[in-house]
Amino acid sequence: MTNGTEPPAYPVQLSVDYPDRPLNRLSSAFRIVLAVPILIVLESVSGGHIAASQGNDLAYGAGATLFFAPLLMILFRQKYPRWWFDWNLELQRFGNRVLVFLALMDDRYPSTDEKQAVRLDYKYPDVPRDLNRWLPLVKWFLAIPHYVALFFLTLASLGCVIVAWFAVLFTGRYPRGIFTFVEGVLRWAQRVTAYAFLLVTDKYPPFRLAP
Repeated sequence: MTNGTEPPAYPVQLSVDYPDRPLNRLSSAFRIVLAVPILIVLESVSGGHIAASQGNDLAYGAGATLFFAPLLMILFRQKYPRWWFDWNLELQRFGNRVLVFLALMDDRYPSTDEKQAVRLDYKYPDVPRDLNRWLPLVKWFLAIPHYVALFFLTLASLGCVIVAWFAVLFTGRYPRGIFTFVEGVLRWAQRVTAYAFLLVTDKYPPFRLAP
């Protein structure tokens, strides 16, 4: 229940716990180098690459976000297999933990299974009731205005992370205003991903950083 001044809650929610404590300055200084192993792990489970070999395209990778298969199931069977939903959700959680680590928002090394500082949730859809079976065909197109907005927001957030890097090195603290902005960009991007590619909601993502 919301009052008249608050926007309704979007069905995809992402938040990051603010580290109200001194952050590890040494870890922050070499964050990109330290993140290499976990980026390799993320790459190995996210898959989706194409490699050329003797004129043939070969797909490799162990997983990748499931998009085309859920689209077909929603379109022809009006079903979203639960284990596909769970796979996508856990992969998104893991990917966001890695992004939060890279953005210096948490100095704990990203876990492959524990939630840590990142809270990402969305409801499993009752497809016949919650999802239009034809909409997945055009969601990626309808989200184009969000791609444009996120392009500029991502550039701005990268600049903010650089400023935060210096702040953490000199003070051990992540500026709260920068943290809130970067968290908002991550939230916005996740909502667009959930709408256009994970296909878990038909509710169009709001143009806002706030929850």
